[in-house]
Amino acid sequence: MIAWAPNDLSLEAVESWFQDEARVGQRGTVTRMWAPKGSRPRVIRPQQFEAAYGFGAVCPAEDKAAALGMTKANSEAMQQHLEVIAEAVASGKHAVLVVDRAAWHVTAKLRVPANLSLLPLPPYSPELNPVEQVGQQLRHSDGANRCFKNYDDIVEVCCQAWSRFAKQPDAIRTLCSRKWAVIV
Repeated sequence: MIAWAPNDLSLEAVESWFQDEARVGQRGTVTRMWAPKGSRPRVIRPQQFEAAYGFGAVCPAEDKAAALGMTKANSEAMQQHLEVIAEAVASGKHAVLVVDRAAWHVTAKLRVPANLSLLPLPPYSPELNPVEQVGQQLRHSDGANRCFKNYDDIVEVCCQAWSRFAKQPDAIRTLCSRKWAVIV
């Protein structure tokens, strides 16, 4: 399903948004870490499989974001995320939301809010979605080399990481801007 913006909008009234979700679980990311030369630091890696899904969207031009933590990645979760994004769009503006082709992003079950239009990326092209880099950065900074106690701990760490990222001045603009995605 693809929904398009009304034809009577001027380009100044359009915001470009990018959306994706990331699975974060107890089997977290193991990354390099500082240690004294010659030492071999140990990192505990749990064997449990509890996980949460962080749904995130960014508007690099406006340096703003909208996120939601969910238990599953499905059409119901996507519907809730669309509603959160729609609230973040400036009043009187319309957002073009770039999504990948996950089944829950393009299903006919979605009721796309009036101020949003979905624009699916070509198949097998995650490199075109800058939100992928946000998830990767958060995994390597806040989610790496740690043990999560349980599901609530995973959600709390993810929410804190996203909030910290979104509050940094120009962090979204710097990490997620793409020349090809600028509306002129």
